[in-house]
Amino acid sequence: MSASAVPASATAVSTTAAGPAASTAEILVIGNEILSGKVEDENARYLIGELRQLGVSLRRIEIVPDTVDEIAASVRASSARTDHLFTSGGVGPTHDDVTLQAVAAAFGMEIVRHPELERLLRDGYGARLHDRDLRMADLPAGARLEYGPGGPGAVWPVVVVRNVWILPGVPSIFRRKFEAVRELFRASPIFGRALYSRAGEGEIAGALDETVAAFAGVEVGSYPQVDAAAHRVKITLDGRDAAAVDRALAFLAGRLGDAVVRTE
Repeated sequence: MSASAVPASATAVSTTAAGPAASTAEILVIGNEILSGKVEDENARYLIGELRQLGVSLRRIEIVPDTVDEIAASVRASSARTDHLFTSGGVGPTHDDVTLQAVAAAFGMEIVRHPELERLLRDGYGARLHDRDLRMADLPAGARLEYGPGGPGAVWPVVVVRNVWILPGVPSIFRRKFEAVRELFRASPIFGRALYSRAGEGEIAGALDETVAAFAGVEVGSYPQVDAAAHRVKITLDGRDAAAVDRALAFLAGRLGDAVVRTE
C-alpha cells in the first residue's frame, strides 16, 4: 500500500473544537474489596474512556487498600505530578471509609464539618439520617463543593481538595457525579489512527523506530494480535496535531508497504 492511499485527515477522539491546553490525570482506586477480588473495579475502566474523549491524557492508575497512610502517600505524590487526580471509593459512614481523612493527612489539613454539605445530607436523608451519616460532611479544611455547569440543585456535589476530585466507589453514583462535572476537564482533542500489519513485530520494529524518531509529538503503540486472521499487529498513532498524526501514518505506511492490511 502506498502512502498516497492513506486518508487525508485523522479522526478526533474528541469531536469538539480544541479546548484548554493538554492536561493529564491519574486515578487512585481505594478499597480492600478491589484488591481482594470481592468487587470488580468498574470506575477506572469507565473513566479511562471518558478522559480519552475529553482529551485528557491518563498517566497512571493505582489501587491502594483502606489505609490512611498509604492513601495519603499516593494522593500526595500523584497530586504533585498531574493536573487532575480522581479518587474512587472510601467515602461513606463506615469504619473503612477513610479517603477524606487520608486526603487531609496528605496535605496537612484539619478535618472540619462542612455546613453546606451537612445541610444537603440532612435535607436529602430526612428522617433516615443517622448521626454516623454526617461523617460524610467532615471534609479537609479548604475543600470545596463542585456542582459542575448545572450549578447547585442540579446534582449532588463533588468534593474537591486542590486538584483531587473525591468520588464514591459505587459505580452508578461515581458515573452520575462525574457526568455532572465532566465538561470542566475538556482539553484539546486527541486524534487517533490505526494501521494493521500482516508482518510481525520483529519485522516492522525498524519502521516503528523510524516513525517514532521522525514524529516526536505522535505516540506510537504496537500491539500483537494473536487471534486475528487478517493481521498480526495493530499499530496506533495518537497526537493532538491531526496533520502530524496523518503524516506519521503515511510515513509508516510507506515504510511497511505491502505489509499494510488496512488503516482506520
